[in-house]
Amino acid sequence: MTPDPSSVTPRPGFAERLSRMIRIPTVSAEIDERGAAPFEQFVSLLEELYPLVHERLDRESVTDLGLLYHWRGSDATADPVVLMAHFDVVPADRSDGWRHDPFAGVVADGWVHGRGALDDKGPLAVVLEAVENLLAAGFAPARDVYLSFGGNEETFGAAALGTARTLHERGIRPWLVLDEGGAVVDAPLPLVRGEAAMIGVGEKGVLSLRLSARGEGGHASAPPTRTAVRRIARAVDRVSPATFRARTPAAISRMLGLFATRASPPVAALYRLLAASPRLTARVFTLLGGEPAALVRTTVAATMQTGGSAANVLPSTATATLNLRIALGESVATTIRRVRRRIRDRRVHIHVLDASEPSAESSVDGAPFALIAAGVAASYPEALPVPYVMMAATDSRHFHRYSPAVYRFAPLRMSSAQRASIHGVDERVEVASLERGELFHRTLLLNLPGTTNDEDTAP
Repeated sequence: MTPDPSSVTPRPGFAERLSRMIRIPTVSAEIDERGAAPFEQFVSLLEELYPLVHERLDRESVTDLGLLYHWRGSDATADPVVLMAHFDVVPADRSDGWRHDPFAGVVADGWVHGRGALDDKGPLAVVLEAVENLLAAGFAPARDVYLSFGGNEETFGAAALGTARTLHERGIRPWLVLDEGGAVVDAPLPLVRGEAAMIGVGEKGVLSLRLSARGEGGHASAPPTRTAVRRIARAVDRVSPATFRARTPAAISRMLGLFATRASPPVAALYRLLAASPRLTARVFTLLGGEPAALVRTTVAATMQTGGSAANVLPSTATATLNLRIALGESVATTIRRVRRRIRDRRVHIHVLDASEPSAESSVDGAPFALIAAGVAASYPEALPVPYVMMAATDSRHFHRYSPAVYRFAPLRMSSAQRASIHGVDERVEVASLERGELFHRTLLLNLPGTTNDEDTAP
């Protein structure tokens, strides 16, 4: 019989522990100027705050900024679970308009304020709190559990990639991987009532390209027909949003069908129609633009341009950087070919700066998703578990080639203002939400199936 999650008593002082984590400025983008000391301090702090985790779990370093904990379960034959988070953060400055110093970790009026409260020290803390509380209660999981924490997610670093490869080289194929991503949100689509737990079942790929061209330099008073700058400008203009065809992932159709159960009758009928017609959804979402369009096709944005040193001098070279988010079902190779065909200019050279493939869609019908849904039911009983597709990049993208069940969900309630504060100003998390997040992970760990025969019947 599975223990009742409510029988475990959480430790007091959760908010203060997260506050202490926030006070350490683990800004990966500034590691060259700050040095590694903040990251070393953070690791030492975890040892202090979570003594049972560090006493009873095996810990190893993977690359310079990766931590991997191994909690041995009772069934060594079952594939393990990997719970992920990252402890680096993006820069923040009080002068940008923060209500509290972003690295003071202020706890006030039931909230913890500061950089990393939501992204991603809060989600990291709820994992460790759940494990520490279960260890204190004498609990051991039914199967092995790995905790994978990276210190350079915000700079697309190698910690998570190294961890994924390390486990793969050891012959480990995770039964479930769970990382940051979606959250518990209110009114997720127009005229949809209630809360939804948005669970990312897929993740778009990332591709950065540099376009470069050479041309005749010289004085700007007598320019040639096609300068380097003009050639690059034409190339960027040709790679429009219409470059890539739209297709609706299965997760989006399932999402619309679920939202139909929470909408008023006329809106519910529309959502049911879209759920049953992926091609229609693709066309409608494309016309809507913005986030809806990004859900159904590859996006492209010109983010940087260079060329020229003076207002009256023609540059001999010009460049532009494109950032593309590759839709599920596409690939890096097909995306580059389509960009090349659209530009139609052999004098524009395309250089790949970085690339990662889009993930496959993880199932919403199997035991891993059902286990996540059970955790939602215990911690946010009013929230509807809903699959969706992540448009941003997470560390879990390194695992999808090794595991068929990779999901992205941080069990925290986030308003639209809170979501805007991620990488923005006044990032904060409600203490009550942290407590629910701990309950989510505690429930998930308590209900892990142990054997292959149990996997199809997980809650």
